[in-house]
Amino acid sequence: MADRFRRSSLSRSRFKRYEGGDPLAPPVDLAEALDAIGEDVMAGYSPERAMREFLRRGGRDQAGLDELARRVAEKRRELLQRHNLDGTLQEVKELLERAVLEERKQLARDAMMDDADRAFREMQLEGLPPSPAAAVSELSSYDWQSRQAREDYEKIKDLLGRELLDQRFAGMKSALENATDEDRAAINEMLGDLNELLEKRQQGIDTPEDFASFMDKHGDFFPENPQNLDELLDAMAQRAAAAQRMLNSMTPEQRQELMELSAQAFGSPQLMEGLSRLDGNLQSLRPGEDWGGSERMDGDQGLGLGDGTGVFQDLADLDELSEQLSQSYGGARMDDLDLDKLSRQLGDQAAVDAKTLQQLEKALREQGTMRRDSTGQLQLTPKAMRQLGKALLKDVADKMSGRQGQRDLRRAGAAGDLSGSTREWAFGDTEPWDIPRTVLNGTLRRAGSPGGPLMEIGDVEVQETEARTQAAVALLVDTSFSMAMDGRWVPMKRTALALHTLIKSRFRGDHLQLIGFGRHAEVMDIEQLTALDAMWEKGTNLHHGLLLANRHFRKHPNAQPVLLVVTDGEPTSHLEADGEVFFSYPPHPLTIAHAVRELDNSRRLGAQTTFFRLGEDPGLARFVDSMAQRVEGRVVAPELDDLGAAVVGSYLGSREQGSGPAGSAYGDWFGGRGFWVGD
Repeated sequence: MADRFRRSSLSRSRFKRYEGGDPLAPPVDLAEALDAIGEDVMAGYSPERAMREFLRRGGRDQAGLDELARRVAEKRRELLQRHNLDGTLQEVKELLERAVLEERKQLARDAMMDDADRAFREMQLEGLPPSPAAAVSELSSYDWQSRQAREDYEKIKDLLGRELLDQRFAGMKSALENATDEDRAAINEMLGDLNELLEKRQQGIDTPEDFASFMDKHGDFFPENPQNLDELLDAMAQRAAAAQRMLNSMTPEQRQELMELSAQAFGSPQLMEGLSRLDGNLQSLRPGEDWGGSERMDGDQGLGLGDGTGVFQDLADLDELSEQLSQSYGGARMDDLDLDKLSRQLGDQAAVDAKTLQQLEKALREQGTMRRDSTGQLQLTPKAMRQLGKALLKDVADKMSGRQGQRDLRRAGAAGDLSGSTREWAFGDTEPWDIPRTVLNGTLRRAGSPGGPLMEIGDVEVQETEARTQAAVALLVDTSFSMAMDGRWVPMKRTALALHTLIKSRFRGDHLQLIGFGRHAEVMDIEQLTALDAMWEKGTNLHHGLLLANRHFRKHPNAQPVLLVVTDGEPTSHLEADGEVFFSYPPHPLTIAHAVRELDNSRRLGAQTTFFRLGEDPGLARFVDSMAQRVEGRVVAPELDDLGAAVVGSYLGSREQGSGPAGSAYGDWFGGRGFWVGD
């Protein structure tokens, strides 16, 4: 027995289980997480909640917290439905019945036995009480005639002793099989020394030397190899509490039977005395453990005391994992997940999935994608907005390049004159490299990681040429009640972010202003617009939006004005001379007149105008068509999925006069800005 525990202890101390996943797998990819978080943020979630929702859902090939929690709950339900708690009692009954049967056979075969003696013994066996505990107790003084019957009866005492020890020390049941008197004496000595050590702790007089002396003497009984008394206490108290919960879950009759049978363990009350003393010490030192819980088990598979205690420990682990996976308590973090318990209960892959989620959360918080604002709220950083915008822009490029008759095109400026600005190189660029900027980028990168290569493709910047004139772009997006009600809120934000990313990354000489117009209009930066909650107040103030757009155009007199209006309703409000908002539904003629007058001002400023009509409202269609005809603009009625491609395409084609007839699908997408292509 001691050799077995010693081998287990050495194995645990020399080797540690590999906790990672595939060692050749790439580091966590934030792209999918950032896309999902960005979608939720644009739908009105806070960045913190959006991150939590992604961690709950998981990714395409990544289990999330909800899936792991479902598997935890499923295993817990399976344990309760599979088992019952009378395994030890049933095993005792079987051994008792076998012993009595063998004894009766021996009595019937023994022809030399006195008939009166035979009759008396048969009467003793026949009159055994139905209670297994009472029957075992009554047979304690019986003079067995059958050697096999005596052995079976002794197995009952041995079984009870091993089960009771297995409740407190996992693995004892198998380790003590065929145990000798010397083994039993060693156990009693260990229990005595352990209780003395715990009682010293209660009195506050224990020392590290006491623990070290105990482990030197009895360490073979503790393959977990605790490093101090607290570790030993924690492990033992958790198992003892599980054993108590198992007893609490039994019926009163089952508990009574086991209590009476326990007195027969190893044929000596010394073991029970030591274990009872141990339980009292553990409860006193670890009162915070769950000593009073219980579970209902109605399955067909009986559990012995040791195995049942292990199941109740598993149930406690599963309950703890369920709480950790819920992340619903104050201060919850992904680092709270116990990967060892998760691996033990659900397998290594579950632990790998959880560890990946931990790494995702850490990367999102620490790699510049999120930051806290002045109020302490978590916000997406400009870096995150750029990454999200690039992904949206790629979707737009895929839609545009997939249109019949369209093709990717990239060219340098017609005259080849340098504009003085640079941008990051992208596949297909033919512009000359900016060598000083490229070398500087490589130097700055190596300052963070000195061992890196002298140059990477991301270091390369190219010089932009004067193929185009500057444009002053005003994107007006409807933020009225109907946009949120009809599911157009997120596509509107995606469109704005895609256009913003395109201009800031490829057309940095252009001037973009984002204007949201609901009951009133407001100039917004991209972070403000993407985080904007749904506006539930009624009103579509196109007049105010056009006022702000024209002010933007006047600030850039040398740039080509480009007016892009995304709306799903006729104007229902306008700005009065005193700054107050006038609202009327159905639309008031005065509101229409104010919007028309300001649109005429846009035309006088030379604006190329495109209306993007969302929805099938006939009144809106008539209004938008008449407005577009008035200023020789275009009307596009895209599906929501195509809104981004429509707006970006119109922007790309707007710089060339007459680039496609009014009312054409998306205009000439590559008319004036043909050298952009999505990455």
